[in-house]
Amino acid sequence: MLRGLVFALALLAAAPALAQERQSTPFTLESGQPRTPEQEAVRFDQADLTLKIIPNQKRIEGVATLDFTVTSPIRRLAVELDTVLAISEVRLDGQVLPADRWSNPEGRLTVEIPDGLAVGATPSLTIAYAGAPRVAPRAPWSGGFVWSQTPDGQPWIATAVQGEGCDIFWPCIDHPLSESGRVNLHITVPTGLVAPSNGRFLGSEDHGDGWTTWNWSAANPNTYAIALNIGPYEETTATYHSRFGNSFPMSFWHLKSDDPEKVAALFAEFKPMLDFYEATVGPFPFGDEKMGVVETPHLGMEHQTINAYGNQYRLDGRGYDWLLQHELAHEWFGNQMTNIDADDLWLHEGLGAYMQPLYGRWLHGDRYLQTELAEMQRDLVNEHPVVTGRHRTDAEVSNGPGNDIYFKGALFAHTLRLLIGDEAFFRSITTLVYGRPDPQPGNFTTLYRSTQDLIDIVNQNTGQDYGWLFRGYLMNAALPDLVQTREGDRLSLHWVTGDGADFPLPVEVEIDGRVQTLAMTGGRGEVAVPEGAHVLIDPANKVLRRLPFIEAYRASRPDR
Repeated sequence: MLRGLVFALALLAAAPALAQERQSTPFTLESGQPRTPEQEAVRFDQADLTLKIIPNQKRIEGVATLDFTVTSPIRRLAVELDTVLAISEVRLDGQVLPADRWSNPEGRLTVEIPDGLAVGATPSLTIAYAGAPRVAPRAPWSGGFVWSQTPDGQPWIATAVQGEGCDIFWPCIDHPLSESGRVNLHITVPTGLVAPSNGRFLGSEDHGDGWTTWNWSAANPNTYAIALNIGPYEETTATYHSRFGNSFPMSFWHLKSDDPEKVAALFAEFKPMLDFYEATVGPFPFGDEKMGVVETPHLGMEHQTINAYGNQYRLDGRGYDWLLQHELAHEWFGNQMTNIDADDLWLHEGLGAYMQPLYGRWLHGDRYLQTELAEMQRDLVNEHPVVTGRHRTDAEVSNGPGNDIYFKGALFAHTLRLLIGDEAFFRSITTLVYGRPDPQPGNFTTLYRSTQDLIDIVNQNTGQDYGWLFRGYLMNAALPDLVQTREGDRLSLHWVTGDGADFPLPVEVEIDGRVQTLAMTGGRGEVAVPEGAHVLIDPANKVLRRLPFIEAYRASRPDR
């Protein structure tokens, strides 16, 4: 686990103290760009990261050893690393490479291998680097390092790099399809500070010189989910006994200066949230490691087994901490099941966001589910499709549908659930997340998914083709519009979608208190309405649709 540490510490001691003179390149700041042929021709087996964090200089020193298995013949290796971090040495299988064998002009480090590598080869690439990493302009939305201080002036440091990618502080293949099979972390910080991170804790070592190294190991982590968290933390911990028969630690690293009552109240939420997710989706995916949360100087982020929490224990009338609940959702929707492409990012955010109103109902009943769904619909923009069917980067998604991947995704999931029924819906979600409908601890591993995968799973579980529903909601910018016309005692309804395609979504109609369902075959339906009768379309708010009063509200807002 600690191989190369002596070499690493020697290089770190000799690394020059370079000021950050350059900015991160546009290439580095775009996460999820297409991989090179060389990157597609290797399996990323393991990353061993030795990182020294120097708070008073706001710089880092690192040595990364990356192990690969070659799946197609190659003549070079390529990984990403921000150019603001100066590379002092590159080794291939332990041999120092001359400077003309590697280059990192825009942040894609390419290592030439003149003799090539055959299928089955297992190259090990070691990179020593140092510098002042990108400072987050507005974490977590615009990410990088957060160099902060606790109320009593001690260093309080965190990373949040979802939009920019892992290459902000460690060399990796910055693409969701190139997760490392394992990441080992050796994080050296000033003695007295604590460095909780991903996966299992393997112990700490006080070197006796003012520095202490904290060691962690995580299996199959999302690359952007590797996180550094450093501060004068105190750990609150307990054992969670799962409904699936296994047990694992729950840990919350919080500032020592926090109000103990607030800490205890938040920690008390861990168990019921876990039980909700296990009952609704399936087993906690990382039960052989931990369910971890760490307090951060930014709002939050879904860092696998060490979720960032910066909501400051705020109460908002929901009866639970929304940030804690949302980031925990990503252990299932994002870390266990990872999108194939950023175009499918709604699978993380939309399905994860839908867990909040479902949890509101789990705790407090239907009123709280409907309240949260209504809040989501008021914030829809509907200017870009949630899914395009083409490759997109994280930045393209953030600058396109933006928050619609959360709210429209969640509202779509609600409509889908009420259309196909709870049994088919939750069976489909579980199968999407685990690759099987009957997950148990030990019988699944992490996997990649696309929107088409969910369509296929829903079709298999229902015996019907629901591609039209996904297309009508997710692949069009505009919401489906339910147009109403009245002639005499007949009320006619028909659906109009952004692409004009058939949309046979059934609709309930309440006439003087009596509810009936229109099948909407071919997207059309008709019902008799006596003169003077009160008519209410979709009285239980089962379907997501265009509502002119919501559009008028949005148009009236000063931020529009």
